[in-house]
Amino acid sequence: MNHPSVIRPADYAAYTPGKMGKSTLFQSPRLLVGLNAFEPGQSHALHAHVGQDKAYLVAEGTGVFLLDGRELPMTAGDLLIAPEGVPHGVRNPGPGRLLVIAVLAPGHGKG
Repeated sequence: MNHPSVIRPADYAAYTPGKMGKSTLFQSPRLLVGLNAFEPGQSHALHAHVGQDKAYLVAEGTGVFLLDGRELPMTAGDLLIAPEGVPHGVRNPGPGRLLVIAVLAPGHGKG
């Protein structure tokens, strides 16, 4: 992808039948911007990052944020911040697709 440019995240979504799809929109040592694409029933298991803060922004659909033992409903336009070390994840109970923008800083490591 050529930056800087205006993009429509949904054009880069990678929905897969077996597990959550991931796409990278931008990555540098300072920032990683990715997409998590969920079919109904898919999830991103509870996990935490060492040395990275993460923000999830719901681009399309509805689902559930998993945050440090809580389940929080999410819908397009909602934002969740998961500071370093805080367990977090996402679940799409359905019936539709869910597309989430994931922003990590700094940009090293896995999204």
